[in-house]
Order: sequence, then structure tokens, then C-alpha cells
Amino acid sequence: MTQLLAGDIGGTKTILRLVEAQAGATTAAAKLRTLYESRYSSPEFPDLAPMVRKFLGMAQQELGEEPKPEKACFAIAGPVVKDTSALTNLTWSLDARRLEKELAIANITLINDFVAVGYGVLGLDSSDLHTLQEVEAEADAPIGVLGAGTGLGEGFLLKQPDGYHVYPSEGGHADFAPRSELEFQLLKYLLDKHDIRRISVERVVSGQGIVAIYQFLRDRHYAEESPEVGNVIRTWEGEKGLSEKTVDPAAAISVAALAGSDRLSVQTMEIFVAAYGAEAGNLALKLLPYGGLYLAGGIAAKNLSLMQDGTFLKAFADKGRVSPLLKKVPIHIILNPHVGLVGAAVRAAQL
Repeated sequence: MTQLLAGDIGGTKTILRLVEAQAGATTAAAKLRTLYESRYSSPEFPDLAPMVRKFLGMAQQELGEEPKPEKACFAIAGPVVKDTSALTNLTWSLDARRLEKELAIANITLINDFVAVGYGVLGLDSSDLHTLQEVEAEADAPIGVLGAGTGLGEGFLLKQPDGYHVYPSEGGHADFAPRSELEFQLLKYLLDKHDIRRISVERVVSGQGIVAIYQFLRDRHYAEESPEVGNVIRTWEGEKGLSEKTVDPAAAISVAALAGSDRLSVQTMEIFVAAYGAEAGNLALKLLPYGGLYLAGGIAAKNLSLMQDGTFLKAFADKGRVSPLLKKVPIHIILNPHVGLVGAAVRAAQL
């Protein structure tokens, strides 16, 4: 048995997990057993090292013996370059080699949080997934991952001699490709609104994209705005420039759409889900991920009924003469909100 330390580090909170791995546990969740887990407020610590020391001390009290992790992986909400990272929303500057010395852990690596999601799909079981397109996965085939949340993350996994490895991409910043007259109008609206020369797909397929689509439909008077959702949107618009917002407009829109209580929100989410499906199809064409295509991020998991109504899959497969290729791609929505933490443990096991 080997003890591993996994962490999911964000600007506001950090989750640490002590894991026991069975021999050869590089992919299977069943071989990674959680021993202890705790959550911390990131800004309350000057660095990751003192937080980990406190965590290990609490773990010792809980387990009755001193934890001795041999390897560790920390998923970082920010860019990681050569095992170093300066966190975007914290004063922390992390270096894996420094952490190895200070924490007396032989092997530590840092990975981006969406890369951790990629590794996380290797450690999920059926209860962590909702399958949209059920076909048999091909062994050793590429695996695709994309996730609409605050932004749009995209990446892929390729089989290597020691198991699957995750490779990030900046696919979310590729051009948004309208497929209908309404989407062409949306593109022109966003170009004019932001006074820019191009629109990335992330500006449409993300939480910010949901709000942008709503504003477009509202400003073009495609449907009457309800007082409930309208008040949330106006409050959010009035808080532009503030570091903290008091409302979540994307959540308000999706809740209203799920309830069917607001026509403008329903139409917003129809456009969003179709654009999400089309971009998923674009990624699938480039990768042919017959090992599976996984949808991460909170939006898909929180809007299952909208993702299941056929709009997503229709846009996903609408690729002309090559459409039959996409019928062979297994598609799964990730339900486990801690997939990044699972991925950090999987990556630690690979070290």
C-alpha cells in the first residue's frame, strides 16, 4: 500500500485528501481509498505548506497514526509551468521542488485544475456519470474532455506505455461558428457589444455565455422579460467592476428554464445547449475520442433534463457526411463535483 496526497487548490477554498493506493493503482477508483479529507479557506494561509502540515496533523489525530504520503499531486486553479504556479487569486507562489523539501514528500507535481479533471475521468465509476450516448468504448482510443463553467475547458487523453496521460488545449478560445441565422445575429451582437474583431466559442458556451445569450434575446425583443429573472440580470449588470457579485445570473436563467417559467430563459438555454453540442461535436471530429467524450463543469450536471432533451445530441452529430463517425463516440456527463480531486489522486499514483 502507498499513501498519496491529493489537493484541489482554488483562490477561495482548498480541499486536501489523503489516499491509500493499492499496488498498480493508476486508473481505478476502487484501488484508491480515501483515508482522510478536509477543506480549508485558502486566504487564511500564507502558503500551501503550512496548510498541508495542519492537514497531516489532523489526519494523524483522526487515524491514530502518522500519515506518510510518498507522492502528492495538487490541482491548481491557474496556469502551471514546469511544476511551478503563481496562483491568480492568491499571493501563493508554488514550486513542487520546494514543497518536496518542506513537506518531506519524495515526489510532488502540480497540474492545472482542468488537467486534473482529465485524469479524474480515469478514476470515476458508473455512479459518477450520466451517459448521453451509450456505445461501447474502444480500448486505448483517445478520450476527450470539455467543460463549460466559468469558462470553457478542453483537453484530451492519449494512451502511453504507463497509462493514459492528459494534454490540455486552448480549444475554448477557438472561433465561435454560428450555424443559423439567429446565431449569426448573436455573433454580430457580441462583436458590436464588446467592440472586438472575433468571438471565441467560450463567450457563448460558458456561464458568461448563458448571460450573453439572454442579453442578446432580451435586447432584440425575442420574448418578454420576466420580473424575477430580469431583476437578477439588472442587479448583476449594475455590479460590473465589483470583485464580488451578489447574484448569479446564469444560475437564475437555468433555474427558470428548467422550471419552464420564463420563455426568454427557455430560449436562452436552447441556444446554449445547441452551441455546447456543436462544439462538443467539433472537438470529437478532431480527436475521434472513441474512448469516450466527457462533459465536465457544473452547468451540464445541473441541467440534466435540458442536456437530455435531444438538442445537445442533434447539434453534436450534425456534421454533414461525416456525422456517422460521431455516432460511435460514448458521451458522458460527469456528476461528481470532486472529479478534479479524484484526478489529482490518480496523477499522484502515476508518479
